[in-house]
Amino acid sequence: MLKTIFLASDHGGYKLKELVKVFLIKNNYTIEDLGCFSLDAVDYPDYAKILSDKLKTYSNSQGISFCGTGIGISMAANRFTHIRAALCTSIEMASKSRKHNNANVLALGGRVLEDNLAIDIVNEFLNTDFEAGRHSIRVDKI
Repeated sequence: MLKTIFLASDHGGYKLKELVKVFLIKNNYTIEDLGCFSLDAVDYPDYAKILSDKLKTYSNSQGISFCGTGIGISMAANRFTHIRAALCTSIEMASKSRKHNNANVLALGGRVLEDNLAIDIVNEFLNTDFEAGRHSIRVDKI
């Protein structure tokens, strides 16, 4: 099966999720949008759970989660043992979250990131591999 990028957001991250979705489709990524599907208020823990369930079933895949700041949805996602969600606000953070922490979920804040920076962060996250080695020891302790 092709690696799928699962997208999940609350209402605060909805607009950024839609922007990222267009970018991913244009760049031929296989995606599945798990919601939310409007600006109507919803609770981010519900969408973190849906994302977590998908990543448990499709363990070779990755997720991108969105809320207003990215903080809440990253906290909610990280309560699941198979999730390593990284809230990234820079390209460097996205790179290190993959190289050093083998993050499988990127968390972004729809109300705090400029669109172009968000796209650059997504691109870096999806195109950076885990370095393993000494980092594997640390990740295994999580």
